[in-house]
Amino acid sequence: MIIGAPRGLQPVTGTTHPLSAVQETLSPVPDVTASCHIPNSSGSGGGGGDKEVVLTNGKPVETSSPASASSLLNRLQLDDDLEADTLDLYASTETRDLFVTVDDPKKHVSTMETYITYRVSTKPDSSSLHLKTSRIEFDLPEYNLRRRYQDFDWLRMKLEDSQPTHLIPPLPEKFVMKGVVDRFSEEFVETRMKALDKFLKRVADHPVLSFNPHLNAFLTAKDLNKRQGLALLTKVGESVKQAAGGYKLRARPPEYCVMGEYLDTFNQKLGTMDRIAQRILKEQTEYLVELREYGSVYAGWAGSEDALTRPLEGVAGCVSTCCGAMEDLSEGMSQELLPVLREYVLYIDSMKNVLKKRDQSQAEYEGRLEAAVIRKQEEKTPVPVEVEKCQDRVECFNADLKADWERWQSNKRQDFRQLLTSMADKNINYFEKCQSAWESLVSQLQDDQAENTNETNCD
Repeated sequence: MIIGAPRGLQPVTGTTHPLSAVQETLSPVPDVTASCHIPNSSGSGGGGGDKEVVLTNGKPVETSSPASASSLLNRLQLDDDLEADTLDLYASTETRDLFVTVDDPKKHVSTMETYITYRVSTKPDSSSLHLKTSRIEFDLPEYNLRRRYQDFDWLRMKLEDSQPTHLIPPLPEKFVMKGVVDRFSEEFVETRMKALDKFLKRVADHPVLSFNPHLNAFLTAKDLNKRQGLALLTKVGESVKQAAGGYKLRARPPEYCVMGEYLDTFNQKLGTMDRIAQRILKEQTEYLVELREYGSVYAGWAGSEDALTRPLEGVAGCVSTCCGAMEDLSEGMSQELLPVLREYVLYIDSMKNVLKKRDQSQAEYEGRLEAAVIRKQEEKTPVPVEVEKCQDRVECFNADLKADWERWQSNKRQDFRQLLTSMADKNINYFEKCQSAWESLVSQLQDDQAENTNETNCD
């Protein structure tokens, strides 16, 4: 090993990794020759000659104000011909051999506590293709166990400890979600169940995490011994936790600098969208209350006006239809839009955590390398083995992080395309229902007017 040219600090763009074997289906690697600095909306800090920074999804960094939610949506590549998403092997059911589902929530009441459990169903093979499982760690063709939230939390902590170089999908927040007071309410339990199902599916679809022994125990063990925690080698995780002590990172490589700034910008966009969506949902709820009262006035009026009974009842019916359409629209926003925004805020936290661990690992390597250079100059001693191990750890971190970043970008595009398509459909459905109701009322009033005209002419 040549001290003057450490391998571990070379650009990551030349690093290959088994998880990136399908690079033609993933997003292109960014050009990191440009400055990592992203100028703010006012244009300060970069001058007129700033170079355009490119992210790992191939799009330029948005330099406008983070409060502009439309700039985020314009960056999400919503065109239908994205081969990177349609050909993503990680999301293809044909290549999966582990199928998990979280459903059937049940409430348990005891003298000590009240809690919810969920059924976790596991099939280690593709039953539709009648294939024999290739997962030798599973003894049965199917498992059905009940797990509570703290079991999922245990699994995620074990995955984070034993696989520190990988991005672990986030769990929904433990306590009450925003806008929900009762954690045992049907809405809260349903939203949490969907989030837990998505978490477990993401882990099961991951080419590395899906083979973790802790996941196997979570899916198969009737009694999950969380204290024992299995006999896994966690030396890498422990080393990463201790790496920060005494070592300081000189400079984050440009590629990871761009990643970090992209996460900050994306987090600001999501926060703005979440706040606006919360306000819209509140206004819709207040509007719905007024609309119901508005409709009841027409219904009551119809009972005291014989000559206007039909038109007034028609208006009351239209208002009632609009109320139902508004309920569906608000439900879609609260159960689909807000959970996805919150999930990706938590995802950003997870990604930042992995980036921080990578920086700590690099700082440890740089510190040990510098000490080794000094010792070699003074004592003519060979390079310690620990330095090479630290270098290998940094390269492993870089390759794993890069592969998980590409997978996260692909999942993000798919999730937001599906979310925005669903939002558009629900808004179209809302206005179509309202329009149809009022158009039918107009036809009814015109028919009544024609009948009255005919009766007048006959008289």
